[in-house]
Parts: sequence; C-alpha cells; structure tokens
Amino acid sequence: MIGITIQPRTKVETQRSNHVGGPLAIGPYAGKREEAFTEWRDRIRKIAALPNTYVKLGGLGMKMIGFTFYENPDPPSSQDLEKAWRPYIETCIEAFGPQRAMFESNFPVDKGTCSYQVLWNTFKRIATGHSADEKTALFSGSAAKAYRLIL
Repeated sequence: MIGITIQPRTKVETQRSNHVGGPLAIGPYAGKREEAFTEWRDRIRKIAALPNTYVKLGGLGMKMIGFTFYENPDPPSSQDLEKAWRPYIETCIEAFGPQRAMFESNFPVDKGTCSYQVLWNTFKRIATGHSADEKTALFSGSAAKAYRLIL
C-alpha cells in the first residue's frame, strides 16, 4: 500500500521518503481511496515518529496515486490540484512538521498531469497558511538540512 518499509538501524542515518510515501489508489486499492488514505496516514505517522526521517512532498501526479487528471480533455488548474492533493500534503506536514518536510518536483513524470508552473503554484496555494519560517523550511530549508547543502 505504501512504498516504505521501516527497518531499524543501529547507525542513525537521514532517511527521506519520496512522493509523500507513495499512497496507492490503483490495482487492489482502486475505488478505495478513503480506506487507502486511512492506512497510508497511519503509516506516515509511524514513519514521522522516527526523528531521522524527512518527507518529500510531491509525486502526486503519477498514475499509481490514482488521480485521473491526465484523462481530462483540459489540464487541471492549481486550484484543482490543491483540492485533490492538500489532504496528502497537509497530513505529511502535520506528521513530520515543516522542518522535516520539503516540496519536490517529480518532473518530467508529473508532466502527464500538469505543467511545471501549475505544480509549483499548487504547492504555493497549499503553503499559504504557513508562517514565513515554515514556508522557507518547506521550499528550501528542510531540503538543505536533509541533504546537507550549503545555501
């Protein structure tokens, strides 16, 4: 259901969960979005309890996530994507906190769902209610910390 397995380690390493942990809504999970979301949310919370973990907020445009925007005659707007993706992204931010969550691009894979501009405008809409410090963490600070980058 979720693309992550928690494995205990003796050495503390930074772990990053890509694509909001990979919630599935195809195959045996097709038509069971609420049930799958509940199971995914519970597992995300368990992963977030590990202090050395980070979550990358993106990848929701992939077909395996089960959204069908790519089937529509017109591409989705950032408002459309915000409505669909907010529950997943906000769940991750609540579980990990802004200091261990980072927006990510999954291009070119997500190009089948939306443009690059629409993707980032969606993230900006979702981050609207967060403080300036939280936005800095979500858009750059957490990534810098997780990947040990000097900005």
